[in-house]
Amino acid sequence: VVGQHDSPLYVFDHCSASARSHYGQFILHAALDVADEAAWHSSGMYLKVVDRHCDQNISAFLTAGNVRLMMLHDFRNDEGIKQFFQDVYELYVKVLLNPFCDPTEPITSPLFDIRVKALAKRHLKL
Repeated sequence: VVGQHDSPLYVFDHCSASARSHYGQFILHAALDVADEAAWHSSGMYLKVVDRHCDQNISAFLTAGNVRLMMLHDFRNDEGIKQFFQDVYELYVKVLLNPFCDPTEPITSPLFDIRVKALAKRHLKL
């Protein structure tokens, strides 16, 4: 989850190696401009695959508040990815409904993390 000012609000990485994790974050950050450009050419929130790097695809989902949900993946499952993004967006909106939540600060809720991991397991078969 990337905020309005390109700052990461939540990072979920199903890989265990930390070096690979930072590499993936770098690739996703580099694709932010491509996702913003794709948003101008799409009327929907789900932007599908917006960029590719080596054998990895980058999918994006743009919220009404200009927060981007981005995923680096090496599989094709458009319907599963779309459903995952929609469910994570619903969780994100529930977090924002908390009056003590600052939308510019990273999401540190362990419950949010558990639910995102459960959604990934259900929709992406991770």
